[in-house]
Amino acid sequence: MRKKLLSLLLLVSLLSAVLCGCKDGSAEQRTADGQEPAIGSTGETPPANEITVGIAQDLDDSLDPHKAVAAGTKEVMFNVFEGLMKPTPDGDLIPAVADHYELSEDKTTYTFTLRQGVQFHNGEPVETRDVVYSIQRCADDSEGEPLVPALSAVQNITADDTTVTITLDQPNTEFLSYLTLAILPEDYDQQDTAPVGTGPFKFVSRAAQDNIVLERFNSYWGTPAYLERVTFKIMENTDSIIISLQSGAVDLCAHLSTTTAAQLENDFNIEEGTMNLVQALYLNNAEKPFDDIRVRQALCYAVDKQGIIDIAFAGYGHPIGSSMYPAFGKYFDESLTNRYTPDLEKAKQLLSDAGYPDGFSMTITVPSNYQPHIDTAQVIVGQLAQIGVTAEIQLVEWGTWLSDVYAGRQFQSTVVGVDASNMTARALLERFSSTAGNNFINYNNAEYDALFAKALASFDDAGQTAVYKQMLESLTENAANVYIQDLADLVAVRKGLTGLQFYPIYVLDLSTVRYE
Repeated sequence: MRKKLLSLLLLVSLLSAVLCGCKDGSAEQRTADGQEPAIGSTGETPPANEITVGIAQDLDDSLDPHKAVAAGTKEVMFNVFEGLMKPTPDGDLIPAVADHYELSEDKTTYTFTLRQGVQFHNGEPVETRDVVYSIQRCADDSEGEPLVPALSAVQNITADDTTVTITLDQPNTEFLSYLTLAILPEDYDQQDTAPVGTGPFKFVSRAAQDNIVLERFNSYWGTPAYLERVTFKIMENTDSIIISLQSGAVDLCAHLSTTTAAQLENDFNIEEGTMNLVQALYLNNAEKPFDDIRVRQALCYAVDKQGIIDIAFAGYGHPIGSSMYPAFGKYFDESLTNRYTPDLEKAKQLLSDAGYPDGFSMTITVPSNYQPHIDTAQVIVGQLAQIGVTAEIQLVEWGTWLSDVYAGRQFQSTVVGVDASNMTARALLERFSSTAGNNFINYNNAEYDALFAKALASFDDAGQTAVYKQMLESLTENAANVYIQDLADLVAVRKGLTGLQFYPIYVLDLSTVRYE
């Protein structure tokens, strides 16, 4: 059925839209074994053992992984950095820089034994002092909120030549998940511009607003990457993606629109996963009229999330009702998805009760390089008009969105997707506590703060999970945002390439991608 939908979309004259960049021109390519190009490659010569990946935005100004803000930065640099632990596509955590660990009987002391032979990309061996430095750096609160707030639980950290011992102030069922934080060399001070990690790919160069180049790290401790070189091409002009892919200039591009995927399916393998994002109409709870719960709830009743998925995404996507996506199975609460079923009369009544019987005008600020969010906002505009709310879309560049909306909190509403930095409920829910530095919607709810404190104090996984679900219900009941979906992730992969894996977090692992 979905392939039929994709084919039908070819007949529709819609603007080609994609959440990734593209590369102008053409590129000669040859396969690793010297064979002719696979179907879909227009080059006369066989491809080299390298690929170009299209992405929609430049990375953060700093490439230091401990400072990363944008999901797109984490997505790319996942290939460069590793922690003591690392995630798997199945959602497990396995040792990486660490060889193994032991947990004390009282569950407060972790002792990690480092893996022998692990090197940084600059050729220096990883030592226990580098691990201590990396953790202490992320736990440091001397200048305000630490880079990783969860590490405030670290009471003491010590090391000898081969082991690192971390003692917590109390048991913490989520702590291990935070040890995916990148291990960095202590005596290296150029992470902002020339990052050095331990991952399967090493950083080579960056041309701002143009590309990022990675190469295979031949001294990698684990299974080496198949590809020798990967170029991430940045192009925020989404109109040229089809030409770039079909010309051979781009070999792989994630986050495609259904329209674009339909136009590529004959020449490319279209892989389907999920983006592991919470897409929503995020509301500035400190700005009128969204400081009134009745207004926020009215918008929830007016927006038809399944209608958005059907109209803008040809049925692809999973509707959600709070700040959790389905891949986090034990936390995801399907019952919240339909807490606000479309009800225009109820929405109008709530607006009238709040003092807006004739509706009001509002602005939806959307980053201009994310077509799926633009498409979502366009459908929302039409849906809100049915209750007398006039919404205007304001397109801004990604850098402006980061500075003005995310950091400056100068907005009324915005459509974006929020990701989890690691595989914990806390990674998605902490941002809505009133004192969180990344609480860009200015959500302030005493009950929610109390629940979050209770979750942090819980030593029992089942009990903590129950509290996190209460937090999700609180966000839904108080209509903190208008929740929409976890977007489907359609990825165009040039025929002849294989090995792409999807993760339950927002990353793009290229270490397993290879030519057949």
